[in-house]
Amino acid sequence: MPIDEKLLEILACPKCKGDIRLKDDQSGLICDQCKLLYPIKDDIPIMLIDEAIKLEQTE
Repeated sequence: MPIDEKLLEILACPKCKGDIRLKDDQSGLICDQCKLLYPIKDDIPIMLIDEAIKLEQTE
């Protein structure tokens, strides 16, 4: 089940409060400013800074 577009509009990065975007394969939410990926598990975004995955520069 894809993330609702309205939910994406109101979600923000918990670290910088900036915009996030859905990863192409819909496996997580990306903050381009912090270079963090917040995973989506069982259709629920895990918006915890401690659970975020640092992205490489190529992402």
